[in-house]
Amino acid sequence: MPRHPLKTRELLERVIVINLLCYKTHIKMPSRADITYFGAGPAALPTDVLEAASKALLDYNGTGLGIAEHSHRSELATKIINEAKADLANYLEFSPENYEVIFMQAGGTGEFAASVYNLVGAWVSRQHAALEKELGDDEEAILAALRKKVETELKVDYIVTGGWSLKAYQEAQRLLGPEYVNLVADARTINDGKFGKIPDESTWKLSKDAAYVYFCDNETVDGVEFPAFPLVLTPDANGNGPIVVADMSSNILSRRIPVNNYSLIFFGAQKNLGSTGVTVAILKKSFLPPHAVQPSAPLLRKLGLPIPPIILQYEIVAKNNSLYNTLSIFDVYIAGQVLKKLLNTYPDKVDGQQAVAEKKASLIYGALEAHPDVYRIVPDKTVRSKMNICFRVTKNGDTDETEKSFLKAATVLGLTGLKGHRSVGGIRASNYNSIPLEGAEKLAKFIHDFAKAS
Repeated sequence: MPRHPLKTRELLERVIVINLLCYKTHIKMPSRADITYFGAGPAALPTDVLEAASKALLDYNGTGLGIAEHSHRSELATKIINEAKADLANYLEFSPENYEVIFMQAGGTGEFAASVYNLVGAWVSRQHAALEKELGDDEEAILAALRKKVETELKVDYIVTGGWSLKAYQEAQRLLGPEYVNLVADARTINDGKFGKIPDESTWKLSKDAAYVYFCDNETVDGVEFPAFPLVLTPDANGNGPIVVADMSSNILSRRIPVNNYSLIFFGAQKNLGSTGVTVAILKKSFLPPHAVQPSAPLLRKLGLPIPPIILQYEIVAKNNSLYNTLSIFDVYIAGQVLKKLLNTYPDKVDGQQAVAEKKASLIYGALEAHPDVYRIVPDKTVRSKMNICFRVTKNGDTDETEKSFLKAATVLGLTGLKGHRSVGGIRASNYNSIPLEGAEKLAKFIHDFAKAS
């Protein structure tokens, strides 16, 4: 009998397979060792941490089950959480007696809302307690006075220096109403409508007794980093000062920070700490029971203030050691392994990593500054980020085409993830902790070579 012809789909599938085999035969695919990944997040992770994690996914510590299969309420999971909390406090050198480490979900964007809910709630509780002392048991009088305080005194302050602090500011306006949200400073007003500078502190318009003051310590998109803790927010000798909230998603673990100056620090793990899926809040314990209790939902409703979802209430999540709902223990494990590696690598803890970060940033910025006719660094020199180095390639006058050539040539050398954020374009080299010194040296050399090429 005659052979039946192949069906069209089967023929196409065979052709595709043959082409793929030919491609793999002639084209060498890059290995992990060939790539230096400068992406802004998720960032690269240490190879040895990933190797340990791959084994843990199959069989964690000889238990016969992978780490992602164990119950989040198991003794094993609790140990992973507690070790990660202790190692974070050890590395950054803050006291677990004074600060609680909470593993949250919903990313830094979720923390924009969580900070509003919890710190406005804390403000309400303080006012309520003061009125109880003043007015006694007269609940109607207390409620009326509290409503008046909310209407006339409640303010949350935002310092807007880039895209992420702008989003945080807008979220606060959405949740509370713009009348309660004070714009302390907007960096665009001093830089022709663009981000790239931080207004002088003398121009900041801080509220009196704000529920909190928020800023983003490092703007991932715009390459702007606060060079130090703002002097105007520094507590006095008695520890009294503004309630300060900071988003440190893209520079946490890269430099020493005065944790005691903050009431809340939050950060997504996926830059310097671990994998996407877990967010960390470092919260001063004075905002948690028994020192402070969040107002009830009925009271917030009477005051016209937003009621937080339980999953974003710090006191609920902290009370349950971050296990109010199902936490990804695997992601906490990754974070814990990164912290252990940092502690083993740097006897002087965060100071050791900071020295490396500064050296890497100096190499890259130095290469860019050596060719001012080819490269333009975006942010002002006084606020350049050591983590997110943003620049334009202006050689030959056609920036867009030249940047495409720059990215293509960099990729050939294994320098990847350099494309700028879609909202601003350009080039962005994210110099996170996982970038080795050799990777920064390789990028600096390429920057020089590209500038000299034509």
